[in-house]
Amino acid sequence: MLLEKYTDKGRENRNIDLKSDLVIAGGGMAGSCAAITAAREGLRVVLVQDRPVLGGNASSEVRLWILGATSHMGNNNRWAREGGVIDEILVENLYRNKEGNPLILDTIILEKVKDESNITLLLNTAVYEVIKKNAREIDSIKAFCSQNSTVYTISAPLFVDSTGDGIVSFLSGASFRMGAESKDEFGEMFAPDESFGQLLGHSLYFYSKKTDNPVKYVAPSYALKDIKELSRYKIISKDDQGCRFWWVEYGGRRDTIYETEEIKWELWKVVYGIWNYIKNSGDYEDVDNLTLEWVGTIPGKRESRRFEGHYMLKQQDIVEQKEFYDAVAFGGWALDLHPADGVYSDLPGCIQYHAKGVYHIPLRSYVSKDIDNLFFAGRIISATHVAFGSSRVMATCALGGQAVAMAAKHCAEKNLMPANILDQDNIRELQNRLNYNGQGITGVPLDQEKNLIKNAKMHASSEYKLERLPGDGPWLKLDIGAAQLLPLENNTPYTFSFQVSAGEDTTVQIDLRVSSRMGSYTPDEILESKTLSLSKGEQTVEVAFETVLAEDQYAFITFHKNEHVSILCSKQRMTGILSVFNGKNKAVNNNGVQTPPEDSGIDSFEFWIPKRRPEGYNLAFSISPALNLFAINNLRNGYVRPYKKTNAWAANPDDANPQIRIEWDNKQVINEIKLFFDTDYDNALESVLMQHPENVVPFCIPAFRIYADDQLIHQEKENHQTIYHVKFPKPLFSSKLTIEPEANSSGSPASIFEIQIN
Repeated sequence: MLLEKYTDKGRENRNIDLKSDLVIAGGGMAGSCAAITAAREGLRVVLVQDRPVLGGNASSEVRLWILGATSHMGNNNRWAREGGVIDEILVENLYRNKEGNPLILDTIILEKVKDESNITLLLNTAVYEVIKKNAREIDSIKAFCSQNSTVYTISAPLFVDSTGDGIVSFLSGASFRMGAESKDEFGEMFAPDESFGQLLGHSLYFYSKKTDNPVKYVAPSYALKDIKELSRYKIISKDDQGCRFWWVEYGGRRDTIYETEEIKWELWKVVYGIWNYIKNSGDYEDVDNLTLEWVGTIPGKRESRRFEGHYMLKQQDIVEQKEFYDAVAFGGWALDLHPADGVYSDLPGCIQYHAKGVYHIPLRSYVSKDIDNLFFAGRIISATHVAFGSSRVMATCALGGQAVAMAAKHCAEKNLMPANILDQDNIRELQNRLNYNGQGITGVPLDQEKNLIKNAKMHASSEYKLERLPGDGPWLKLDIGAAQLLPLENNTPYTFSFQVSAGEDTTVQIDLRVSSRMGSYTPDEILESKTLSLSKGEQTVEVAFETVLAEDQYAFITFHKNEHVSILCSKQRMTGILSVFNGKNKAVNNNGVQTPPEDSGIDSFEFWIPKRRPEGYNLAFSISPALNLFAINNLRNGYVRPYKKTNAWAANPDDANPQIRIEWDNKQVINEIKLFFDTDYDNALESVLMQHPENVVPFCIPAFRIYADDQLIHQEKENHQTIYHVKFPKPLFSSKLTIEPEANSSGSPASIFEIQIN
């Protein structure tokens, strides 16, 4: 029994001092991925999260899907899903949770963090004070856990603020902005005026379900009485769930930090009013058995403070896809701004406009210009309000979190402050470390200097040369334009043949197109056009293009829309090859062509987007000369995803026992092997709500064996991840490695992007 007598001096809560190499405040996707990355690099990390779960807006508390550059596969950013830890989480979520249950995602993120012994995780713990060593350096932070009544004093040489509102940065005195810049300050023509508003608001979601019996609903007194106060009430659907109600937004004209609780109450008012309208208005059929299953208790916050770094990302950087020497992450979500009045606005719920491709984010935007040992991560990074409209989404934030964690490791090793690693040599080393862990910085290949495969002799049992895709799939009606996206070689004229069917005598136009920007996938440059005459019925058409490419790159063999024509498809799917369509995706403001307002500084162009599996068949065709897409030397070219070409080795589909042999003249000291597989970076893999057709990506190699000098040293039977890391407890001495991948059951050729041997 504990019995304490009265004391007139009062009492203090328990106080625990923690010391670490890195303190990360904020356990959303940025902070969680940062913590995992840093811990795996050997840093002792304290991760402080003010909520009971990790994931932030992705967690079961808010239930927003994780998205980034793939933008629901509704833009021209091919193979753009973010890599590294965020990819690992999304692929694992697909494997365990293709139905999109947010509670399962919670467990995956928590598991990834708890599995790292270098992470001390403090949940339900809020930062409330920053103690500074001097004017430009943080010594420690203080945080309070409401569940165990404990005050933590946490010190480290380096800090990452990924708290969303930037509480550490704010308390430290770092420069910040809140609201929209004028058009004049950075020359951003898309900057909003006051009538549109300064800030994006909060959103709050709900889920419903059907029961076996009728369920009565009586709305609380604070529910919105007149649903017609919402100009968009007519789009309310009884079948919508969760973040499909993203437009239930409010707070853009209020203080989105200090008035968050008041904003939440207004959102509760709207949500319960919407549900009352669905249940009791009489405007919906078959709602008697519907019940309200879940309503968010904290809103998903979009915008508050943005802190100033050594560079401020702006609209032009995104639209022009500016390349930065210190690129450590990339983005690709649209410039996506929302009217400040949110659900009460007469304007559309958002105004989105896309760039023609992905863009770089420089390390300078993640490093405070005022506090020497402070990194930013998440939505608070150094960006204008307009650029923030793109960089704020969770997968992009996660990629930035990984970048600053690796930068912290670099600082710790070299005893440097963050700003000191902004020189070219340090940046190149940092970029290489990031890409070695799957970051996939656009246009930045892995440095092969330390890769033992660099000077090895490599042999494959087969190399797939693409001569034809069989016509074993369905007929595709050309009610929209369709194209086969293929990596073509320079200075080579190609001839194609396709099987088509015409409902009447007609013509069809076929273009050879490329992107005007090398490495992007907006087919805005027509190199050559052919118009073919078709007779009614099935026939083979041959297209010989005389134009040749100046360098290797992806090209689009493009069929214009003609509703009287169908083209035969193929069931064969493979790494780095896909079909795209001049289709629409209204969820991301894609109506087939982007037509922004005049003087907005945004490009007009067509969208050519893929269809999700099980649809999205390749077109059936033959090509001459054959494409040598999957040569063995791709395994050491430094790229771990398609970019200008497939960048993968693949075996012939009829190679029953594919094999790769790697040989050296002398025995090598081998500590680890990394294999980079294809988990389809073109698939968005939304984390919640959406259903996915498979739990393992069909291109991924599920099983393989590794031999050293003909002795089995490692075997895997159930792989589903992008990167497979074999680390040997003792160095291995060998002059020959043999890798035997098993072909997957989908029929896709066995393929590998990269092999790293160190």
